Amino acid sequence: MSDRITVEELSELMKKAAGITVSPQELTDRAEVSFEELGIDSLGLLGIVGELENRHGMPMPADAERCKTPRKFLDLVNSTLLAGA
Repeated sequence: MSDRITVEELSELMKKAAGITVSPQELTDRAEVSFEELGIDSLGLLGIVGELENRHGMPMPADAERCKTPRKFLDLVNSTLLAGA
């Protein structure tokens, strides 16, 4: 398992945990667009965080579920994973 979350993995998690399909390319192109605009609400983001915690066996930062954009989310989660690796 990688010590970084990719846009591909985030895209897959968005579909699994929140039921929202956004392609990895769209996440890359629209990294500064809010999760809300992409169709992800706070419960969906909480589901994504929970799935990541299960996969990586470590808690994600409390701020992860409050991130507003995919870029901020990936930056925060990846810095946490790299620090814990």
